[in-house]
Amino acid sequence: MKEPILQIQDLHYCYGNGKTALNGISLDIYPGEKIAVVGSNGAGKSTFFLNTNGVLTPDDGQIFYRGLPITKKNLKELRKNIGIVFQDADNQIIASTVLAEVAFGPMNLKLSREEVLERVEEALAYMNILEFKERPPHYLSGGEKKRVSIADIIAMRSEIIIFDEPTAGLDPLNAAMLEEVLEKLSSEGKTMLISTHDVDFVYRWAERMIVFNQGQIIADGSPLKIFQDMAILEQANLKQPMLLKIYDLLVEQSLVGDEQRYPATFQELQKVIQR
Repeated sequence: MKEPILQIQDLHYCYGNGKTALNGISLDIYPGEKIAVVGSNGAGKSTFFLNTNGVLTPDDGQIFYRGLPITKKNLKELRKNIGIVFQDADNQIIASTVLAEVAFGPMNLKLSREEVLERVEEALAYMNILEFKERPPHYLSGGEKKRVSIADIIAMRSEIIIFDEPTAGLDPLNAAMLEEVLEKLSSEGKTMLISTHDVDFVYRWAERMIVFNQGQIIADGSPLKIFQDMAILEQANLKQPMLLKIYDLLVEQSLVGDEQRYPATFQELQKVIQR
C-alpha cells in the first residue's frame, strides 16, 4: 500500500480573537488523490489549508510531509511542495508583470536564472498564457488572473496543489477551462485538494470527500456514500448533487432499473437511460 504523502495529526488552531477554527483535525493524504473539501463558510476549510502549507502555524498537533515531521527549521520543505491557489487571485498576485509574478516562487527556491526562466515558460505554456508574459496582471480579466495564479504554483512544481474555491467568480467558459486543467494535473499524478460549494462538481470530479463542520471533520469517504447520508448533509448544510437526485427519481418511477451504478456525468446518465 502507498505511504501517505501528507499526514495531519490532531491539528488545533485558534485565532487571536479566541475563535477556535480547527479542533483536532487528523487525516492522511495519499499521492495522486483528488480530494474535495466541503463545508459551510466558517467551517475551517481555509484555515486548514493555510496550516497545511505553512502559512499559519498550528497551536497544537503535527504535520508530516513524506514521513518527515515539519518544524520551524524545515518549514520551507512544506511551502516548496504544497502550493495553494487562493480564491481571489488578487490576494496572490504581487508582481508588476506576469513574467515576474510566475518567476517569484522559483526565484525564492534559489534556482539559477536559466532554471527559473525555463520553469516560467513551461508554466505559462501549460496555462496557455505565454502571450501575457509582459502584461501587468492586474489589467487581466478574472479568468486570466486565475490562470496566472495557477501558473505560479505549476512553476514551483509542487507535489500537492490546494485550490481554495477555484471556480468562485468564474464564468462558465473559464470554469470549464479550470476543470480541464485539473484533469490534466491529475493525469500527471499531482495530489489535489479543492474546497468548493459546488456539489455537482464534487460529485463528478472527486474521488474522496472530506466534510468540515465547526472546525472538525464529520465525514471522510467517497462522494457517493456521503451524498447518500442525509444526516451528514443536514449537519453540514449540504445539498445532494442534481444527477444523484435525477437518478434516484428515475429509479423510483421505474424509468430505469436500479443497477446501483450511479452516473456522475450527464454522458453516464445518458448511457443508463439508453440501456
